[in-house]
Formats: sequence, C-alpha cells, structure tokens
Amino acid sequence: MRKLGLIGAGNMGSAILRGMLDANYIKPSQVVVCDSSRRRMEELSEEIPSATYCDSAIDLAEQCDMIILAVKPHFMQGVIDEIRDVLDNKAVVSIAAGWTVSMLANALEGTTATYLRVMPNTPAMVGEGMTALCDESTFSKDDFAFAKGIFDAVGRTVIMPERLFDGVIAISGSSPAYVYMMIEAMADAGVKEGIPRSCAYEMAAQSVLGSALMVLSSGTHPASLKDAVCSPGGTTIEAVEELERKGFRAAIMDAMGVCAEKSRKMSRQKGE
Repeated sequence: MRKLGLIGAGNMGSAILRGMLDANYIKPSQVVVCDSSRRRMEELSEEIPSATYCDSAIDLAEQCDMIILAVKPHFMQGVIDEIRDVLDNKAVVSIAAGWTVSMLANALEGTTATYLRVMPNTPAMVGEGMTALCDESTFSKDDFAFAKGIFDAVGRTVIMPERLFDGVIAISGSSPAYVYMMIEAMADAGVKEGIPRSCAYEMAAQSVLGSALMVLSSGTHPASLKDAVCSPGGTTIEAVEELERKGFRAAIMDAMGVCAEKSRKMSRQKGE
C-alpha cells in the first residue's frame, strides 16, 4: 500500500489533504502528516483521526513513498536538508512558488529521489482546484499518474512546460485572491443598493460560480457570453462601458503581470 506524506498542513496543504480524502482518492490510513504548528496538528488529528501524525519531517519521510512538500518557499531548502538522508528512492512533489525544476534537482543532488513540480490553488479545498503539473519531471510513469490523480481529485489539472509556470502562478495559483476581491466589491455595491450583506455575498459568489461554469461547460468564447448578457441600450452595457472606462481589463492584466514577474524574481533569487 502506497504511503503519502504531507509536510506542511497550512491553507494549501490542508486543502490538498481534505480534498483527496473527501474524493476518496486515498485512505486516511495511507497518509502521514507533519506540520510545525502543534495546534494545527491537533485540529487535524481530531478531524482526521485515522491519518498518522509526526512531530518531525524526517520521521514522516522514512515512512512514505511519496512526499508532498507544502511549505512556504523560504522553508523548502531547510526541509529538504532535514530529510535528505532518507530520500533515496522517494518521490518528492513540490508546490512551492518560485522553486524551479533546476532548484529541486540541485537541492536533491546526492540522493536518488525523483521530483515533480506542481502549482495548485486553494479552491482544491472544495474540490474545484486548478493545478498545473510540470512535464519536466523525473517521476516514473506510475508515480506521475498517482500524483496527477491527487490533484485530479481536488479539481482540474493541466500538464505544462516549466517555461509557462510564472504565468500559471498568475492565472491560477494567485488568482483566487483577485476573484475574492471582486466578489467583495460586488457585495459592497449590493449593500449600497440596500441588499442585506449575507444575501449580497451569496448572490455575488453564485454569479461568479455560474459564470465560470458557463465558460467551462459551453465552450463559448467569454466575449460571446458577455455579449449575450448585454441587451441593446440596457443596464449591463452601461456597466461594461464603465468598467472599460476605468481600465478593468488592463488592471487585471497588469496585476497578473506583476504576479508573474514576482515569481520570476523569486526563482532568480533562489537560483543565485
């Protein structure tokens, strides 16, 4: 029975954990978890008592066949150094933004560990994540398929070359934050119009969800879907004109551009 280790159970790590368990992709008894926060470990052990919980990363690594490193990028090197001596023949998955394949290769040098870079996002917690898997991996075919299955269980996956990963971080890794800001703004506008706040959040969030599903399920270009909502001389086209006037598209594109550039800078700094 394959054992999967999760080092780091913060927002992203716990999203992956809960998502794959909720999808019944893996049994709790096959999962080993380690996190530096004792409180978080206690909370998870109450929620998922059948999983195994370790106080140290090296204890986890010794027990597992595949290890997901779900720690902040600046902790990655330290964690890898801590578990290096027991990584031979292990499969290592990194979800750290800015950590390139070459960085993983350098950090794991001297071991026979294989590695895979992935970029998930937090909607994995509700089974609607978007994860990119890097095709420049040293995983075996079976390990790659198993890892892909973990992220398939918590949403959608794509396989992409690493040269696109800075864009991946901008368009899916970080984008939930942009969408939450838009939902909050929509709800605030609803409250301004007299709609109760709880209703405003529900209406804004459901509208975003429904619109996204329309794009995914219909195969229709988003511009055509937008046009279908805009009646001649109607309310929607007034709103669209105002968004265009205020630079709505440009603001989104600029924000994603600085996000991707930050990812590039993080990679360069770690590679120096």
